Amino acid sequence: MTKAQLHDCVLHFGEMASRWGFNRSVGQVLALVVFSEAPLCADDISEALGISRGNVSMAAKELQSWRLIRVVRSPGDRKDYYGPNGSLWDMAQQVLSERRKREVDPTLSLLRGQLMLQDDQAPSYATQRMQEIHDLLELFTRWLDDVQRLKPAQLQALLKLGAGVGRVLELKDKVFR
Repeated sequence: MTKAQLHDCVLHFGEMASRWGFNRSVGQVLALVVFSEAPLCADDISEALGISRGNVSMAAKELQSWRLIRVVRSPGDRKDYYGPNGSLWDMAQQVLSERRKREVDPTLSLLRGQLMLQDDQAPSYATQRMQEIHDLLELFTRWLDDVQRLKPAQLQALLKLGAGVGRVLELKDKVFR
């Protein structure tokens, strides 16, 4: 890959970061660390991205809080170097886990609390919808737990099945009618 191609990919990850829940610098730092064969120090990242060392430090702290990068130390060198925290599969699973913890779990807690406060009268439309959302999120989180227990090779095979899973389920429904 040429430097220009790498630069374009890093910029793109920065632009996409806001859609993933990060700021631009965080996305760029993550991309640069993931695309680099060797761990990078903050000075190298700062120079490569044209951002301040302070911005690199804040981005690194954010990525460490998500457990997407790790600090790598070199004997005799006092600088911190940053490398990816595991394989791409590990990092993807970590993002899913963190997003669940930060977004889905609080919503489930709120819905559980609200549903427990409901009286025994006929449920209102809003209560029924809350229950449906709760049940959907519960189903999704149970599925995510199951998926996260899979080995990367098993997960990759599952993803490759894609719509084929739907065809198998349709066939099962026809056979067991």
